[in-house]
Amino acid sequence: MAVTNPSREDFAALLEESFQNEDLFEGSVVKGTIVAIEKDLAVIDVGLKTEGRVALKEFNGPGRENALKVGDVVEVYLERVENALGEAVLSRDKARREESWIRLEEQFNKNEKVTGVIFNQVKGGFTVDLDGAVAFLPRSQVDIRPVRDVGPLMHTPQPFQILKMDKRRGNIVVSRRTVLEETRAEQRSELVQSLEEGQIIEGVVKNITDYGAFVDLGGIDGLLHVTDIAWRRINHPTEVLSIGQTVRVQIIRVNHETHRISLGMKQLEADPWSGIEAKYPVQAKFSGRVTNITDYGAFVELEPGIEGLIHVSEMSWTKKNVHPGKIVSTSQEVEVMILEVDPVKRRISLGLKQTLSNPWESFSEKYPIGSIVEGEVKNKTEFGLFIGLDGDVDGMVHLSDLDWNRPGEQVIDEYNRGDMVKAQVLDVDIDKERISLGIKQVGGDPFVEASGELRKGAVVTCEITAVTEGGLEVRLADSDLTSFIRRADLSRDRSEQRPERFAVGEKVDARITNFDKKARKVAVSIKALEIAEEKEAVAQYGSSDSGASLGDILGAALKARQDSEE
Repeated sequence: MAVTNPSREDFAALLEESFQNEDLFEGSVVKGTIVAIEKDLAVIDVGLKTEGRVALKEFNGPGRENALKVGDVVEVYLERVENALGEAVLSRDKARREESWIRLEEQFNKNEKVTGVIFNQVKGGFTVDLDGAVAFLPRSQVDIRPVRDVGPLMHTPQPFQILKMDKRRGNIVVSRRTVLEETRAEQRSELVQSLEEGQIIEGVVKNITDYGAFVDLGGIDGLLHVTDIAWRRINHPTEVLSIGQTVRVQIIRVNHETHRISLGMKQLEADPWSGIEAKYPVQAKFSGRVTNITDYGAFVELEPGIEGLIHVSEMSWTKKNVHPGKIVSTSQEVEVMILEVDPVKRRISLGLKQTLSNPWESFSEKYPIGSIVEGEVKNKTEFGLFIGLDGDVDGMVHLSDLDWNRPGEQVIDEYNRGDMVKAQVLDVDIDKERISLGIKQVGGDPFVEASGELRKGAVVTCEITAVTEGGLEVRLADSDLTSFIRRADLSRDRSEQRPERFAVGEKVDARITNFDKKARKVAVSIKALEIAEEKEAVAQYGSSDSGASLGDILGAALKARQDSEE
């Protein structure tokens, strides 16, 4: 109610009320009416003693193109009631920012999505206009996957999630990725619920790794493991698949809690392992292609989806410690033999050497026991020599078969690797893959040759080669045979059993008491010869009761022997 004739007190009250209104308006958002538009400025009456001017561009912004006219009521931020020109200082940008902050804080506290427009690119990301408030969108939060071209996303209103707000610093961080992930999670959940194990669907290969491929099933990805792509061995999924390829797959497993889906392609084809035992019987031979080589063997593809393993021990008869890659090569066509079939474990054991002749059998047929062979010394060991033979096999000469007379430990030093030697085949063990050879047997047994007609009981002349305390070392005349006459065999008379009465080089007659060709030993005795001569003399010239003395009998026997020699 207006005062007609205001007193001094009324005027003071009105002035005080005016100042209170001014304090209330400054620093806050107020409503004003556009009273005029001058070029690029809008003249706004906010109900105070003066008017204010705001640039028209402040009423526009990303995604907003407003056409203002006189009489429109707008909200502006009152910075000052009156400046030096006597006008109110107004700002539409600050008003909008203030409004937006209040509204955004409410939405942030309620975890609600906000709408914004990407309008500029900055270091590390982009700026987003949230209806007056400017927020930062990190590049990692633009999309679920890295986006190379953000052009189509700019200047278009779209939902964002506020991650962080700091009004004091004026910082707002938003994410578009969070909104997309939430939307995708809802879609995934709905899609997973509609999928069933055994279901056949189509999908698009989205990504390929060493262990398989990820297939987009229309909003959710499924893993197609490399072992489920085909029945045959696949070293890498790129051998069969390519990114963007449409494939027909079967749902193998679905985890409704983790939303993990396992897919398979080979399940859409017939299992080649069905009836495998009848198709590949043991001991049968087939041709195949080497698909993979490892330290322990090589895999051979018999047909698409069917592979067998040639273990390294079944690759060669003779090459025992060689890497499989030095025997076969990848993609090589080979003939193999079926050794074992396990349809439960889906394993087939193959043999490569079984398709070739056994070199020990071939050697045994070509060189029977007693045959003379020639080969190169491949190796020397503490127990003999290894000789390389035909068929890439080795034979062993034991130390005891190197020489007839000398110890093998001494003789083996005379041989070196690379020497060509001749040997006799002593034995061939095909199962154990062993060939026994003898070098000393090549020239025959000198003991047998030198023995001639020697036999037990024969009288031989011996040449003394050494005199020892225990007896005499002698060599049989006209031969290389040696023997040893023990002290007790030196004479029938105990008093004459003295080795020192003999000398090296002296020749004596002795009787053979033992002749063992197998053990290659001959034993001689002077005592035995004396006893035999005595018995012979007694039988020829007299008897124990004839009255003749032993001296007479022996004397007559010796005289008869001398006469016969003369």
